[in-house]
Amino acid sequence: MLAVVAAVTVSATLAGVVAITLAMILDGRPKDIVLTVVGIGGLVGLGVALVNARTVVRASRSLVGALESVPPSGLFTPPPAPLPAELQTISTALEQAYERLRLGHERERALESARRELVAWVSHDLRTPLAGMRAMVEALEDGVADDPETVKRYHVQIRVEVDRLAGMVEDLFELSRIHAGTLRPRLTRTGLGDLVADTLAAVEPLARAEGVHLTGEADPRVPVSADAGQLGRAVRNLVVNAIRHTPARGTVVVRAVAEGTTARLSVLDGCGGIPEEDLPRVFDVAFRGEAARTPGPDGGAGLGLAIARGIVEAHDGEIDVVNQGPGCLFTITLPLA
Repeated sequence: MLAVVAAVTVSATLAGVVAITLAMILDGRPKDIVLTVVGIGGLVGLGVALVNARTVVRASRSLVGALESVPPSGLFTPPPAPLPAELQTISTALEQAYERLRLGHERERALESARRELVAWVSHDLRTPLAGMRAMVEALEDGVADDPETVKRYHVQIRVEVDRLAGMVEDLFELSRIHAGTLRPRLTRTGLGDLVADTLAAVEPLARAEGVHLTGEADPRVPVSADAGQLGRAVRNLVVNAIRHTPARGTVVVRAVAEGTTARLSVLDGCGGIPEEDLPRVFDVAFRGEAARTPGPDGGAGLGLAIARGIVEAHDGEIDVVNQGPGCLFTITLPLA
């Protein structure tokens, strides 16, 4: 293309100069000098165009070769030779695009792995209480447990297991709505101070039973546009998680403050910190930070933090966690109303 453009331009220029020279009726040596100069200029122009064309073609072929040699991992390696500015821009854009594709594939594989782990873990968590209830029901049916005290204890335990299973099913349903993108918050003007107060009042019995001290610090003027029920559930999940991982006589601090155009709600516990390699997985589905899957008294299936993240992201907010002081600091960032 460069050669064609150069040839057309030089040819048109040559034709014009020759026509003008002939029209001026130049004869003899002046005419030969003009035509010689014009011819040499045309040859030089064509030579430069051909050199540039070869450079561009070579760079283009090296870029195509780099594209064809992309491995299945999706890691794009730019051509080693320097490229013209335009092709270098294209190479940089391709490198960024392949990097986004690679990260997307990694996230897809991670999500698929998390779904498989969720199915395996939840099936285990469901089998354990079901096995216990079946054993107690069979004992009651066969008359093995016939004294009133044992019968009452079995009934209470069965009710506790049923409540645990109902909570797990509710969490799974909420998580399925989040992953399906059908979670639609009904946004209203909500004060984070009131939300913190309601959350602390709801979890106070659990904190008292665990021997954990709860404190709340909230700026009364922190309004956000949120679904109070859903956002309250996310905050409650964070606080309950903090209470259950804080040792007795420890403290959980909940703060809500306004910073510029954003509202920040933080929960600081006394869990002792999370290993650095586990921090990126804290909000993954069914992640508990331990290999054992024995259900505890809380009956959690490791879905609380994943649900909290889904709810916060549905409110156009962000949630993260860092190790700080005696434990972990979970932070929810939302735009101010």
